[in-house]
Amino acid sequence: MGRGPSIEARKNAVDAQRGKIFTKVIREIGVAARSGGGDPAGNPRLRAAIDKGLSVNMSKDVIERAIKKATGELEGVVYEEIRYEGYAPGGVAVIVDCLTDNKVRTVADVRHAFGKFGGNLGTDGSVSFMFKKLGVLSFAAGANEEKITELAIDAGADDVVVYDDGAIDVVTAPDAFAGVKSAMEAAGLTADFAEVTMRADNDIAVAGETAQQVVKLLRWLEDMDDVQNVYSNADLDEGAYA
Repeated sequence: MGRGPSIEARKNAVDAQRGKIFTKVIREIGVAARSGGGDPAGNPRLRAAIDKGLSVNMSKDVIERAIKKATGELEGVVYEEIRYEGYAPGGVAVIVDCLTDNKVRTVADVRHAFGKFGGNLGTDGSVSFMFKKLGVLSFAAGANEEKITELAIDAGADDVVVYDDGAIDVVTAPDAFAGVKSAMEAAGLTADFAEVTMRADNDIAVAGETAQQVVKLLRWLEDMDDVQNVYSNADLDEGAYA
């Protein structure tokens, strides 16, 4: 299974989107509340979205207002979930998850992005079979491997992966993510990055100009208002970010 972006890379991506992150989180809170109810205790997806909002200093008033709009207590816009799949240069598989109030606009924007950077928008299912949905709690090098492993397995994690650089990933099933995260935090182990994500079974290494084009495409997609998450199986070297 691919490792996914480093902790630093993911933090940098969040920082780069800081001006738009509130909008994305509010949409996610709304869709989660509309599909699973406004009580986070009984709605893991909503709980995760609220945690994401709190992590970027979103006020509780803003969060509550988003939930009320979704559950009909306040008037609001209805967003639809759409997934697009395609290939970036070098045969890199890309999944783009969107929340939109205008499908025609969104598909046109996503298709334009793929074409602009040498990729191709594919059909439903063309790349998603290469990915698995799972929860990941990432700890930077220097974390207590023994303690993390023991607590994670006891809490219901599926796997603990230790990388050559000392970083550690705790891997869970999506529905076990919230419970494992809570148990780890209760024991004083707060992950540097925690999310339910999509990871590829195998990564594809790309370098040089091809890698730079892949990065440009992924960044362009991530910067789009309607895009919530972008996943790929790209294994990029440092030169890709030049």
